[in-house]
Amino acid sequence: MPWACSLVTTPSSNPTRKQSNKQSNCVRWHKLALPPMASPRLVLVAPLLALLVVSAGALESAGGTTTNGTSADGASSLASSADGADAGIGDGPLGSSGTQGVFTLDRYGGDALAALTLASRLVFAAPLLAWLFAPGALEAPGTTNGTSVDGAAAGTRARPLGSSVFALDRYGARGDGRHDDTQALARAWKAACASPRPAVVLVPGGRRYLLKLVTLHGPCRSGVTLAVKGTLVASPNRADWSDRDRRLWIVFRSVSKLTINGGGTIDGNGNKWWPHSCKINKALPCKEAPTALSFHFCTNLRVEDLKIVNSQQIHVSVEDCTNVQLARLSITAPDTSPNTDGIHITRSKDVKVTDCKIKTGDDCISIEHGTHNLHVSKVVCGPGHGISIGSLGDDNSRAEVSGINIDTVQLYGTTNGARIKTYQGGSGYAKDITFQNMIMYSVKNPIIIDQNYCDKNNPCKEQRSAVEVSNVVFKNIRGTTITEDAIKLKCSKHVPCHGITLQNIDLKMQGGKGATESTCQNAKWRRSGTVIPQPCTAKNYEYEGLELSSI
Repeated sequence: MPWACSLVTTPSSNPTRKQSNKQSNCVRWHKLALPPMASPRLVLVAPLLALLVVSAGALESAGGTTTNGTSADGASSLASSADGADAGIGDGPLGSSGTQGVFTLDRYGGDALAALTLASRLVFAAPLLAWLFAPGALEAPGTTNGTSVDGAAAGTRARPLGSSVFALDRYGARGDGRHDDTQALARAWKAACASPRPAVVLVPGGRRYLLKLVTLHGPCRSGVTLAVKGTLVASPNRADWSDRDRRLWIVFRSVSKLTINGGGTIDGNGNKWWPHSCKINKALPCKEAPTALSFHFCTNLRVEDLKIVNSQQIHVSVEDCTNVQLARLSITAPDTSPNTDGIHITRSKDVKVTDCKIKTGDDCISIEHGTHNLHVSKVVCGPGHGISIGSLGDDNSRAEVSGINIDTVQLYGTTNGARIKTYQGGSGYAKDITFQNMIMYSVKNPIIIDQNYCDKNNPCKEQRSAVEVSNVVFKNIRGTTITEDAIKLKCSKHVPCHGITLQNIDLKMQGGKGATESTCQNAKWRRSGTVIPQPCTAKNYEYEGLELSSI
């Protein structure tokens, strides 16, 4: 254990043992770190302290090495005053016992000048010592706003340095995975959001914090980081959600400069919800289930270094947000879990998704209406339904999607690879889209555009309007498929897809069992480089007298 002090020694009561005892006038430095102001203070004060200690030692020697009220022969040198009364100096200013801080002429052999010199040096050093050890000069690392990084109270005198830390435990959280910690998180967030300096809401590691539905609102006075070191787990009781709020669990709304990180876990407890899905039990009515993490109207958002598991439905939903970065996320749910999309993006722009591993029961990434300027790279997907743009245009709605770049993706055993899906009856556009540098392993539908998509209980009726799909590039895609139709362009008869480019594609049957082929309906496409299978070899379709298979 490190110490900072001027050590004073006293001989042991046993003359045969050459040991000395450390006195209590030491500052014990345990798990302390010097803040930026402390180091220069020490540089200025250290020479004065050294001079003081050297002077004290010299004078002690001159006075017969009497320290702490004990002479060299073990007898008390100040056991009583001149008239035999108790010296009464136990409450002296620099010590709690003995003669610390008392400079008598007797103690220094009648050398008044030496005693006065030492006393004057102490008087001179006192304000410097007070300045050095002022409140906040020595503060435990991570201790800010009275809360240490492990959630323990650090005392009211601690001053925040850098970011202020608001640990859940300080706000009443239990962290045992059984008691409801929703309000503790809400209170910690409220305090952090009101902080004038960057704030950290800390979820301590090694603990599980049970939460019901919670909405964390902005705007905040400064940037806020939710540091998830432990686990946030959803209540296992489905009755904690009403029909009105069934779609949500942890919601961030109207927050700017929000960061969520920490390496911890978000656990949706989805196994309590999945058996009640109409996709699992066809006899049940179809109802929504909560999304684990929802971001609404957020700007400058970063979500990184998290494990998100077993969401009730969608794992991460980005809605109406701008300037978003999602990085190094691990998203996992069973391949049989219904509607458990990994990352869902809608009505958002300037979004980057990178270095994520996603294994779910639905789309690894789903891209819907209002998404513009999205860049996805270095993603590993599977099991799941692949990377999908859509569905778009359901219930005769308008959809607008543009500037989508999907780059460097690996897919393992997914239902689909690169997919665009739209309903009949919709309107709008999906344009300027690139899927490139993709490797597929045993994917069922590697490349697919489906403008006749239908995911309804009843069959969808044919309609004349559709979302227009144009300027789509499938480039540098290779791997294996478990179905013969490796490329499917099933476009609308009334609004054909056009500007479709197939470039450098090599898709073969898993295990080399036969040749792959492709089918086209109402698609205007062109080929560049080697494309396997040969585009539209299964069947060519005509629309209004035009051959559309290779334009």
